Amino acid sequence: MHEPATRPNEHADDTAELGGGLSGLRSSPRRRDRAPSPTGSAASALPDREGGSHSPSQNPADLRSVEDMTEENTQMTDQSPYLTLNNGIEMPALGFGVFQTPPEETREAVEAALATGYRHIDTAAAYGNERGVGNAVRNSGLAREEVFLETKIWISDYGYDQTLHGFEKSAGKLGVDRIDLLILHQALPSDFDKTLGAYRALETLLEQGKVRAIGVSNFMVDHLTRLLETAEVVPAVNQIEVHPYFQQREVQAFGAERGILTQAWSPIGGITFYRDGNHGSTLEDPVIGQIAEAHGKSPAQVMLRWHLQQGRSVIPKSTKPHRIAENFDVFGFDLTADELAAIDALDTNQRGGPEPTDITLETFGRPIPEA
Repeated sequence: MHEPATRPNEHADDTAELGGGLSGLRSSPRRRDRAPSPTGSAASALPDREGGSHSPSQNPADLRSVEDMTEENTQMTDQSPYLTLNNGIEMPALGFGVFQTPPEETREAVEAALATGYRHIDTAAAYGNERGVGNAVRNSGLAREEVFLETKIWISDYGYDQTLHGFEKSAGKLGVDRIDLLILHQALPSDFDKTLGAYRALETLLEQGKVRAIGVSNFMVDHLTRLLETAEVVPAVNQIEVHPYFQQREVQAFGAERGILTQAWSPIGGITFYRDGNHGSTLEDPVIGQIAEAHGKSPAQVMLRWHLQQGRSVIPKSTKPHRIAENFDVFGFDLTADELAAIDALDTNQRGGPEPTDITLETFGRPIPEA
């Protein structure tokens, strides 16, 4: 699932985290008197099936209110608000992704992100750049517990014992003893027993304290249903493709009802403007453009704000310092209920990434190097 090397759009490397395309924690000075609460459910933020217009409901037990986020980040613009996962672990809502960032560029990009104020970095074994992420964190001067590290186990390392070793490979490359969030990169429908074995390994790692939270990526409702039949620990996160043109409302709602936070890869719809297809570009959408103009913001900032106000975690990416900074500058304004509804109404139900049913070891398996 490698993407084309040529990207004509100026935002071409701002494709956001295509986590599924292949598919600690205090930002100082952290205010503890307003702790966010569990799950970050986005279910109440979703419009009805007819695309009806209503204001997203921010459950105070899920995400600090938009007013709190705006007030706090107006005073402290170097911080992202925090979401609380279903096991009580806090995670910055706005993270930084490194999908398709070459290993030699990853360190510089992550260093720029950390200098900007990001405190959540998302990578994956299959990206081949975990070592660069770890080097950037060490070079940043930040304490390890200030940076929330998330990575993914690739399907080639599924199965109980293989996944335990997969953790060792990722931890070794990152240069850490413990990973904040470890997730399975894809469901493997053709051999779901391997998927279940891999998840059991994540549960073991969580019990051993080697990871702080566990989750999945690109799991559809049927995958989550099968997993939950045997899992002892409900996934904290499901990282899926979500942007204005593909919102996966059913998957989001299913997860929210069970305390599974939706984390959006390609949150600004990067996959709509560089992968072959007939979506059209979210960055050139007239509705998003009009909203951006009204707020004096970019279309990318408007889309990120849309996600955050609806309670999702987002992981945009870029290698350009000015874009990295722009994507972080999304806490000084609010979208209105009508603006949120207008973006909700853009859903085409057309997936940009690969179909989850197409994921097989024969097609996408590849060995993950040792640390």
